[in-house]
Amino acid sequence: MFAPRLRLSRTQPFMRGKVSTVVKISRHVRFLVAVSLAVFSFTGLSSGPTHATPDTGAPYHATPDMGAPYYAAQRHFDHGDDVSGQADLRRLVDSDPHNAEALALRAIWSDYAGDIPALVDSMLRLQAVDPGLAQRTREVLVAIRAAVGTLPNPLPTLAGGHTGIVVLGYGLLPDGSLRPELENRLTAAWVQSIAAPQSPIVVTGGNPRNGITEAEAMRAWLTAHGVAATRIHVESRAGSTVQNALFTTQLLRDIGATSAVVVTSPNHIRRAVADFLVAGTRVVGAMTSLEQLVSQLPPPGRSARLGIYRDAARTFQLSMAR
Repeated sequence: MFAPRLRLSRTQPFMRGKVSTVVKISRHVRFLVAVSLAVFSFTGLSSGPTHATPDTGAPYHATPDMGAPYYAAQRHFDHGDDVSGQADLRRLVDSDPHNAEALALRAIWSDYAGDIPALVDSMLRLQAVDPGLAQRTREVLVAIRAAVGTLPNPLPTLAGGHTGIVVLGYGLLPDGSLRPELENRLTAAWVQSIAAPQSPIVVTGGNPRNGITEAEAMRAWLTAHGVAATRIHVESRAGSTVQNALFTTQLLRDIGATSAVVVTSPNHIRRAVADFLVAGTRVVGAMTSLEQLVSQLPPPGRSARLGIYRDAARTFQLSMAR
């Protein structure tokens, strides 16, 4: 099964299309999609794409004391106690029924926990409180499902000049040299750069070691292997996958790229795709290195799914989840 090309944007509607990477959706995910679509159709929420609410920097009905209960819920999810996590989120919403951020986060984590009644309840109430945020939350859930269904793929994507190749960094050695995992990612990116010779390349990663950032080390490796320096754009602030997605999405827009092929390791690709989709990048390909490829072909386990949902909630940039 092929997943849709997705792009989430605060200023543009949700878009669909044909994706170039091989994607497989599990029965459980298909069930959740079917139930959610039925709910949205019943409530009039699937009547068509709407413009997402622009990010003005202001929180959505957030109150200063709401962060602590949310992080308490997050800790319960981290430790496998979904029941307590859901109870924390329910108390959070009950304490302020008009808190749109709390409703959005409860919807996301109810989806993670497979609690369909809580998901439906949260989305209905969120639609009444803040339709724009409800639309964005639906898009986040669709992005998560697409990411969960993404398979590691060592084959390059054919792309043109408006598609960027995004290479995610990995921690450097103390002397600033590359670890083998990062070299593997760069080898995959080098192959992708040959398949898409007109595509700009973004290397993203900060975390300097010995005065060298991951992005600078990646640029040096690529140029040493024959990639023209003029193709390479450096994003050297990011310290996490969430920041990779947020900072690179803006850089892609600045250089005129309208989509991206994300390049990373097989055990990282699903979380990375989720973060870039939620950040607003239209992902048209997901290429990985070869190591651990076979072991990452099955659907993600609980720990991996937890990381995907946690990162997506953070990339969503709601004040309580940052």
